[in-house]
Amino acid sequence: MPYAQGRIYNDADAHLMETTNWLAEYADAHIRVLLKPLDLSKAGNMVEHLRSAPATPDHWVQVEIEKNFMSLKGWAALGAFDSVERSRALDLLGFNRQLVFPSLAMSQFWGLYEQLEYDPELLYGGTRALNRGISDFCRNDPRLIAVGFLPLDEPERAEQELREALRLGCKAFWIPAGPARGRAPSHPVFDRVWAVLQEAHVPFMLHVGAGQIPGGGHRPMSDAYRNNGRNEKTGWLGGGEDLDSKDFTILHLPAEAFLSAMVLDGTFERFPGLRCGVIELGALWVVPWIKRLDIAQQIFARSEPYLKLPLKASDYVRRQIKFTPHPTEPVGWIIQQAGDELFLFSSDYPHIEGGRDPLKRFEQAMTGLDEASKQRFYATNFNEMMGIG
Repeated sequence: MPYAQGRIYNDADAHLMETTNWLAEYADAHIRVLLKPLDLSKAGNMVEHLRSAPATPDHWVQVEIEKNFMSLKGWAALGAFDSVERSRALDLLGFNRQLVFPSLAMSQFWGLYEQLEYDPELLYGGTRALNRGISDFCRNDPRLIAVGFLPLDEPERAEQELREALRLGCKAFWIPAGPARGRAPSHPVFDRVWAVLQEAHVPFMLHVGAGQIPGGGHRPMSDAYRNNGRNEKTGWLGGGEDLDSKDFTILHLPAEAFLSAMVLDGTFERFPGLRCGVIELGALWVVPWIKRLDIAQQIFARSEPYLKLPLKASDYVRRQIKFTPHPTEPVGWIIQQAGDELFLFSSDYPHIEGGRDPLKRFEQAMTGLDEASKQRFYATNFNEMMGIG
């Protein structure tokens, strides 16, 4: 019996758990020798599952999958790194569609600016290898939607890799949420990238984790704020993101800055068919943000004439952006305040952050919502974001 029943569920956040040689297998020979080893510093105790990961999918034959598959996370999960298993996992999950993001492979070529001289060849060679791998993982199951990686550092190279990844079958693109080489995402040099995405009816994604911040960092809170004289953190079990309470409070800030530039500088006006998903960054912040956008547009329009857009700033958000709340947030209140057209269901499978029963947690957090709003949350908004039907 599937985990999810009774309605259509479209999952806006799931992951591939890369094995140590996964990226190298898809890289061109001259890039393969430049790749950094897979960064497992955030994997915690789950490293043991990776080291003992079987080479074939046969290890699940003797396991009572129906009883255990929602409890096993990381590399131990069903379908963590094997595409045939992932199809079996989807059968058991009961999800209609699932976006599949990479987890750690970007660290092998992105985020090296402080350690190595900036190398566009490595950056975009690694990007091409990752996009080959993620598209291959999703190729044989139409329910799996490959999310490619797309750094904007070199606009012409970014457009080239975007077109190649579209040819490979990627249907969405994770773009780092920060200024690329000192330029806002609304800068005209990136217009060709936005135009190609619009023409292809393919959205871009902002996601927590490696690549969220320029240089590959993913911790928005300075370590200086952890120098509190207490040192009481007990550690991390391992997962997709090594975060703590302080990170959690400002996790959304890079995405908020990125999208504010895209809205206020008129990029969404110039590209009305461009769509965006904001994934695993929470949604509580969206309520004040859309109000603050309208206030900024109003009070600065005299000194910044480009703010005199045909629509209110918040209307571009409602037309073109979707967000995944954390199940620990008051999802019902968020939807009632900001509108039911903005938010998406996500499981984060098989990352530990998704928990053993995400549907139960979301249902408990959606008190007061009618069935139509729930239908939007679980299915319809995903289809709108992806340009499906």
